[in-house]
Amino acid sequence: MSINLPKPIDAYFAADSGDSEAIARCFTDNAIVKDEGNTHNGLAAIKQWKTDSIKKYTYKSEPFAAEENDGKTVVTSRVTGNFPGSPVDLRYLFGLEGNKIASLEILP
Repeated sequence: MSINLPKPIDAYFAADSGDSEAIARCFTDNAIVKDEGNTHNGLAAIKQWKTDSIKKYTYKSEPFAAEENDGKTVVTSRVTGNFPGSPVDLRYLFGLEGNKIASLEILP
């Protein structure tokens, strides 16, 4: 199923499992990412977070639902890969600022 996502979110998922540089370009300079109990502040930390994820796991993320909730775009995606519990449906809570992602929280 194909869903319409805002441009920066679509770009995030297009680059998600293989390109930390492309991922970083989706975010504002002061963006915050919360994932697996950790908080990553700023582009350098976000790029390192994604680089580490790509090294640690091989995975594919396929968004299948999106909705607006309290000013956030909530995307549900099926993530399949070589990690414990695969596959899993994760919720991605995106806060947008202009044409960039200002915040992202990934929840089970």
